[in-house]
Amino acid sequence: MSTASLMALAHTILTVLCEHPASGYDLSKQFEETVSCYWKASQQQIYRELGKMEEKGWVSFELVPQAGKPDKKIYAITDAGQQELRRWYREPTEPTPIREDLLVKVLGGAHLPNEALIRELQRRRQMHQAQLTSYQEKESWYQSHPNPPRQEQYRYLTLRRGIRYEQDWIDWCDEVLTFLKQSNADA
Repeated sequence: MSTASLMALAHTILTVLCEHPASGYDLSKQFEETVSCYWKASQQQIYRELGKMEEKGWVSFELVPQAGKPDKKIYAITDAGQQELRRWYREPTEPTPIREDLLVKVLGGAHLPNEALIRELQRRRQMHQAQLTSYQEKESWYQSHPNPPRQEQYRYLTLRRGIRYEQDWIDWCDEVLTFLKQSNADA
């Protein structure tokens, strides 16, 4: 993971901690449930980053004893973490570069058998459709709450981007599949 990605992970964690203190485990669950449409991080990456953030003074933790288990660390954003988040928030953002194996396979499609590419496009389309369906289920919750809290309104905006991302992938897969079927018919 690049330094920029680590910084973005730290800022994502700080943003999530703005809502309420959380353990590393709770943060990883929140990543899965609410941030996954635009940011992926393993539990191990989150714990490692929390340690670095603590060293920088951006987060602090409270130990909570647990019966029969190691003590739980509940992390909270510090004043220094708030300052860092505000500093980072003012910085311009850059689009994330695309690194996509499937695009390379499509690029090479003129030199390789179409059958394997068609199967892969169909498989990827199914994956994006499943993710879109999951996001749409979350969207129905937002639509059933006419006046959600402000934080939920912002969370919904990020969900909408995830929905559009998955829909765009599905549309593109359909476009390429149509082309491939037509080129097979012309051959």
